[in-house]
Amino acid sequence: MKIWVDGDACPVVIKDILFRAAQRLGVSLTLVANRLLRVPPSPHIRALQVPGGFDVADKHIAAAVEAGDLVITADIPLAAAVIDKGGFALNVRGEFYSPENIRERLNMRDFMEGLRSAGAQISGPAALSQADRKAFADQLDRFLAARK
Repeated sequence: MKIWVDGDACPVVIKDILFRAAQRLGVSLTLVANRLLRVPPSPHIRALQVPGGFDVADKHIAAAVEAGDLVITADIPLAAAVIDKGGFALNVRGEFYSPENIRERLNMRDFMEGLRSAGAQISGPAALSQADRKAFADQLDRFLAARK
């Protein structure tokens, strides 16, 4: 099992949680982004810079992920692709995407995109709270413990 991270939008605090987990458990962790990301020196952690462009990092992750891998992303289309390949997708607020909820999430995303393109002023997601960080860390720990 490998952990893939959609690194362009992943908050630093979530990356730090992931770095500690990968190092502690010896799990392969790869951050994929359009820009150079700094990662701690570790045989388990690497950063992969892909060319700039729309969804290039997402497409790379979707192509590389294998059944059983975990992907950290807030990108719903990427999460859907991961689920379709038998992987697991967890967002930075500690919520797993699943075959049961991904279609609803895709529909809501498309609906909101339609509103924005029609000129509606819609705010983005709330800032990551301490409760969100704890929920993410707890879900990650449970997931990794179940796969030991």
